[in-house]
Amino acid sequence: MNDTDNSGKARGGLARAQSLTADRRQEIAKEAAMARWSEPLKLATHGSTDHPLKIGIIEIPCYVLDDGTRVLSQRGLTGGIGMSASGGSKAGEQRLAVFFDTLASKGTDIKDLSTRIRNPIGFKPPGGGRAYGFEATILADICDVILAARQAGHLHEQQRHLAERAEILVRGFARVGIIALIDEATGYERDRVAGSLAKILEAFIAKELQPWVRTFPAAYYEELFRLRGLPYASDSVRRPQYFGLLTNDIVYKRLAPGVLDELKNVVVRGDDGRPKHKYFQKLTTNVGYPKLREHLGSVVTLMKLSDDYEDFKTKLDRIHPAYGRTISLPLEYEPEADDGTGL
Repeated sequence: MNDTDNSGKARGGLARAQSLTADRRQEIAKEAAMARWSEPLKLATHGSTDHPLKIGIIEIPCYVLDDGTRVLSQRGLTGGIGMSASGGSKAGEQRLAVFFDTLASKGTDIKDLSTRIRNPIGFKPPGGGRAYGFEATILADICDVILAARQAGHLHEQQRHLAERAEILVRGFARVGIIALIDEATGYERDRVAGSLAKILEAFIAKELQPWVRTFPAAYYEELFRLRGLPYASDSVRRPQYFGLLTNDIVYKRLAPGVLDELKNVVVRGDDGRPKHKYFQKLTTNVGYPKLREHLGSVVTLMKLSDDYEDFKTKLDRIHPAYGRTISLPLEYEPEADDGTGL
């Protein structure tokens, strides 16, 4: 059989995979999962949650199994690509699989990712118990598929951040890969300090992933939804557009005089008029950003102590009045009855 025959088989397999319905793909995945459950668990000979793979701000627990397979933890992988990992590993697995099912329905070649994700590798970590993960190379495939989906216009606006993170990861892998190849060719790999490649990757990606550090805690939006009388979905990043206006008032107008106006001036906007960056990404790292984090901590506390949005705003105006606004404090005071002795 020649290479042409093999490529023909590959194309035929791809066409078959793309022709399968989402229900059939799930059925195949379940059959494969049942088969795996009947297999003895593999043993992880190396790795622990204390020594994860560090990619900038991302930490993904990783292991090497007794057959040499490198695996990434299921939950860590979900969060690593920028998708919410809330709701446990099973919820994260389902969220990822459905995401790729949707891309497949739009014509994106998903490299059988939905089936692979629904069929994680079960193994015994060095510390005992049972864990689940995916072969490490799946991360590169996920990045490739997400970038291909973006190029084809198959991503929603709310999913654009996934492509931006995937692009950063791919560039980081390429840089470390060429360094590793040179080290192997020259023999330097025997002399380099353990973990040096990981540090190179971390240093490079940390600079680009910094804008994606979670600044606004999940509790901020959870409480804001509650105070506004809206249902909160922890597995979705969709929020009412007017939340941006509320946040300007709750946060940026109260950090320092003129901060909001200056942020509006420096943040670049796209053709649609929407900001290309979050306001907090333009704050100074030594003063503005720490002040923001401190303010958010206080705001969330006030939110939790409030019964509704009006109650919250009363407390907020009292504790953190907006700059340029005079707040009248609710005092029971009768000037005509004040002789000065009670002060």
